[in-house]
Amino acid sequence: MPTDQANRGRDVVVIGASAGGVEALGQIVARLPGDLAAAVFVVLHIAPKGTSVLPSILTRRGELPAVHAEDGDTFEHGRIYVAPPDHHLLLGAETIRVIRGPPENGHRPAIDPLFRTAACTFGGRVVGVILSGVLHDGTLGLGSVKEHGGRTLIQDPADALYGAMPQNAFDLVSPDAVLPAPELGAAIVEFTREEAPPPAAVPVDRSRMGHA
Repeated sequence: MPTDQANRGRDVVVIGASAGGVEALGQIVARLPGDLAAAVFVVLHIAPKGTSVLPSILTRRGELPAVHAEDGDTFEHGRIYVAPPDHHLLLGAETIRVIRGPPENGHRPAIDPLFRTAACTFGGRVVGVILSGVLHDGTLGLGSVKEHGGRTLIQDPADALYGAMPQNAFDLVSPDAVLPAPELGAAIVEFTREEAPPPAAVPVDRSRMGHA
């Protein structure tokens, strides 16, 4: 997937979730079409020693195949890439990076590194989504998506099983929409059909792109 934004849609969807996020993720992917013109990347907070079956859950819930991301993979439209346990998921210009860097916001995988690297690399092509959870991981990352011209979505805190994480994101970022989980899928599809804007004139802190 080249980084040139000319005549490209918003084809990089990044989703962050924590406690209570599995059901919300299932409701979203159930409404994503099999021909979605975007790649979807998911970070769900999970215990470092845990075994993640999230790709299997998401594959069963919708039309898009879901897999654990692997370091060095290229990525394709119409697929879901999930951060594996105890590893951060980052996006480079051509490939996925899966690294075991230090925890961020108390988590590995953390949401902010995915959102930050997606925004720095793909700018306005990004759609960022924050779902149910506690504390504030993803808040600054969603702000970076917005600053670089991407679209921002937040699960309605009243709809979330744990509303703190989406509420914290809402307090910092003026999102494009705040919706219950069942409606976020349609909003994602709508945004992926938009033409991405030219790159925003935002200084890129390259020192942060590899930090996790």
